Amino acid sequence: MGFLSKDVAIDLGTANTIIYVKGRGIVLREPSVVAIDRYTGKVVAVGEDANKMIGRTPENIIAVRPMKDGVIADFDITQSMIRQFIKKAQVTSVLKPRMIVCIPSGITEVERNAVEDAVIQAGAKEVGLIEEPMAAAMGAGLPVNKATGSMVVDIGGGTTEVAVISLGGIVSSRSIRIAGDALDSAIVSYLKKNIGINVGDKMAEEIKLAIGSAFEDNEEGVFDVRGRDMSTGLPKTVQVHEAQIREAIQENINEMIESIKTTLEHTPPELAADVMERGIVLTGGGALIKGLDRLITDITKIPAHVAEYPLDCVAVGTGKALDNIREYIGKR
Repeated sequence: MGFLSKDVAIDLGTANTIIYVKGRGIVLREPSVVAIDRYTGKVVAVGEDANKMIGRTPENIIAVRPMKDGVIADFDITQSMIRQFIKKAQVTSVLKPRMIVCIPSGITEVERNAVEDAVIQAGAKEVGLIEEPMAAAMGAGLPVNKATGSMVVDIGGGTTEVAVISLGGIVSSRSIRIAGDALDSAIVSYLKKNIGINVGDKMAEEIKLAIGSAFEDNEEGVFDVRGRDMSTGLPKTVQVHEAQIREAIQENINEMIESIKTTLEHTPPELAADVMERGIVLTGGGALIKGLDRLITDITKIPAHVAEYPLDCVAVGTGKALDNIREYIGKR
């Protein structure tokens, strides 16, 4: 027996999906991955169970990520995934729940409609949409409704969202499709080209989490990387240094910082002055890259700091929006 229908907030991310239920808080956090039988099209597993299958499945099973760059790449699979997650979160119902879903600020009308339709098909009565940087700012506890400028940089799996917010609205923003996944791809390419070892996306993410950094430090880490030797095709382990991974991701990090500078250039002087005083808040998994806050501070001369719970900010902010759910339903 599940719970009665409640309003539900979904952080439908490229890498992870988080579900927040009003009155209960965060009830589910799982990878946005679905395992499918390629012959029957049947969903075999979702979330963590499917994630464990990546790179380890027999020929008839494929593990896919139906979200790409923060938007739906495969409608049917996304709908199945949301339905399964809602079931896992025990958002069962005598009544269908109302839901708010966060979306990247730069997506098209068609992409917005696809999100709404997928969530309705998965069992929602009504769907509201909230832009990711606004949700991140609310979740980080920034005073979004006051007449002061607050700047948030949310680095997820598929997109980096930069915004200056004041009086409950986004004043200037930029959304780029360079984030956690792009960093993983950059690491894969670097290791192939410079070290002659081929690794999968999961190993690349492990490397990023272990020794990914944006700013040179006195204590530099090393990591044993397991992959396939490009010349022999045989398994191989090599030791990789933090400086090498910093070099691998440097170009992408620079693009993220460029988007911060561009957003500031399009911000009214009074609000830009507020940001100078209050600083830049970093949220999302990418905020945890070692030294990124220091690099942003060094380049922009504006203090940057990581939110207290960067991985939860978007989900918590989307959850806070449930208090005014009517504002977001049908909003364009």
